Amino acid sequence: MKSEDAVSDDFETSMPQNGGANLDPNLLVMAAGPYRDWPPFLKAHGMPDPELVSTFAAEAGTIMKWLRKFGIKFDALASYLLTTSAPRLMPVGGGLAMIEALHAHAIKSGIDFHYETTAHELLRDEAGAVTGVLARDASGASRRYSARSTVLASGGFEGNAEMLTRYLGPHAQYIRPVAPGGYYNKGEGIRMALEIGAAPAGDYGSYHAEPVDPRSRRAEAIIMCFPYGILVNALGRRFIDESPGAVDNNYDPISRTFAEQPKGIVYLILDQGIHDVPNWRKSVRSDQPAIEANTIAELAAKLGLPAENLSTTVATYNAACRPGTFNPLKVDDLATVALDPPKSNWARPIKLAPYLAYPIISTVCFTFGGLKVDSKARVLDGDGRPIKGLFAAGETVGLYHQVYTGATSVLKGAVFGRLAGTNAAAA
Repeated sequence: MKSEDAVSDDFETSMPQNGGANLDPNLLVMAAGPYRDWPPFLKAHGMPDPELVSTFAAEAGTIMKWLRKFGIKFDALASYLLTTSAPRLMPVGGGLAMIEALHAHAIKSGIDFHYETTAHELLRDEAGAVTGVLARDASGASRRYSARSTVLASGGFEGNAEMLTRYLGPHAQYIRPVAPGGYYNKGEGIRMALEIGAAPAGDYGSYHAEPVDPRSRRAEAIIMCFPYGILVNALGRRFIDESPGAVDNNYDPISRTFAEQPKGIVYLILDQGIHDVPNWRKSVRSDQPAIEANTIAELAAKLGLPAENLSTTVATYNAACRPGTFNPLKVDDLATVALDPPKSNWARPIKLAPYLAYPIISTVCFTFGGLKVDSKARVLDGDGRPIKGLFAAGETVGLYHQVYTGATSVLKGAVFGRLAGTNAAAA
């Protein structure tokens, strides 16, 4: 958001642009018409629905005002992103501050919380309307909850190894949730709804990735300074352009490629030139130190990489660097020449010992696949019709494709969470 009242100017164009490389142009023509005229298959289609995106944009300012009523404050706070291409606001105190404020209000309002209780099946009446859920409590006993409306807001499936492998493929074995809480997101809400005919939406084969030091026990132990060095795989070879642009727009797709490399791990190689980047340490949240060595061969030995490969990789990269002005906090077009893959920005030779390295893996912040909802957050069936009594919000709703549109996830949860709650209460 560019302010607490308005989304960024490119909000409604950037999200649909991630809707797939080969969308049928007939769909785009149909989607440009009135929603009431859309055929059933289009209403149930998993692409970024322009109706949802426009609702998202229109409600964003409203939700910010609503959240402020609970004492939640927002600001353009400093983050671990050293270069950005879009404006960002963050809750003061992080997401935890939002949860605590809303939880306190819920308790005052007489809302009951049933902890260690997992829903596993949706209840329905003879007409197909959802009338509640079956759940298991901490003892394993079955519990039945009846309700006029049910809201699924149980996240994605990053904590479910079976679903990850089914949708992401074999390299799912190399990825893990970015924080311990992600292990609780096992996809029950998505699975229960799909079992009764809900329409899937979003990109089931992808996820929002973050680059994390696998040695660290910290939540979100990110290593976000990789644009200033080179990334090599377990064979000691470069495999991607480390710096195609500002890091906020590129860390997600770059981090996803790590899981596809041998053994699902890569290494960031830096030299002492990293100290020319102001405050670069704020982009490292690992509690583990960098691995240091006085020569590239020594570094390869410490990392367990083929020394000849790593030495050749560094020498080839260094030879492709050209003179120019290094501007660490802006896209500087200091690129390599005749190198495949290229390095498009911040390309300087790696030659100032001692050398530094961090191991990095791809972690799941959240999965993209979820349920199709309409602008009232009602879950739709495969024919684009609302399933009576069923709503969804947060990452249980599928909206993202290919590339995560930065700084929209918490906002999406808040906007569609309030829509779901409001319409569920009124149903």
